[in-house]
Amino acid sequence: MKILIIEDEYHAQKYLGNLLKKVIPTAQILELLDSVEDAVDWFKHHPSPDLIFMDIQLADGLSFSIFKKVEVDAPVIFTTAFDQYTLQAFKVNSVDYLLKPIDEIDLQKAVDKYQQIYGTNTTFNQASLVKVINSFQQKENFRQRFLIKQGKDFIYLPVEEIAYLYSSDGMTFIMDIHKKRHLLDTTLDAIERELNPKNFYRISRKQIIHIQSVSKIFAYFNHRLKLALQPESKVEAIVSRERVKDFKAWLDR
Repeated sequence: MKILIIEDEYHAQKYLGNLLKKVIPTAQILELLDSVEDAVDWFKHHPSPDLIFMDIQLADGLSFSIFKKVEVDAPVIFTTAFDQYTLQAFKVNSVDYLLKPIDEIDLQKAVDKYQQIYGTNTTFNQASLVKVINSFQQKENFRQRFLIKQGKDFIYLPVEEIAYLYSSDGMTFIMDIHKKRHLLDTTLDAIERELNPKNFYRISRKQIIHIQSVSKIFAYFNHRLKLALQPESKVEAIVSRERVKDFKAWLDR
């Protein structure tokens, strides 16, 4: 079985690849891709695999956009940390979805489902899947506010008042538009999935910014960009080289 993995986290790529070798000893991993751009290019120049494992959140955007840019003729198993109830429709219109961290038993069940459905060479219906994807994106609910502890009390902070978020020394912080810093008991990875990508962008592994916080953009060495943020950030706001192209496209929408 020829398998394509589209996943932007290196360790997740390796983990899934090793897990697949246990579940399907004869599996051939064709490629490990980490972005929408690379996936679209791959599909344009290679024949379809037998099965695709596709993370929903990739380095340069949601993997759903792949289906809008190129024809995908192979069945898909989505891997995601999104809420399972939100994604029930994908059980019908793709092969399945797997919640991270992926469990070996769940992977085996998804592969068994694939073999049951496509072992008879059933044609994959991309149009049906795209329809569900469009519906999902229209109904998707992003976080509206954060509950933040201050001493013995709590406050809530609307997302409209967030300038940027960053991690430092193993902790995650929000800087609001009023120049106040707030500590969060979660990770940037978890927060990123809850924020509207129209307004927020992850410029690096350590920082997520709101578009209105960007006051100036400077060319930086090694083909990166440096941002001046408001309020001023104590952590350098550097757009990593692999995200520069998509960051520019995000600003230019």
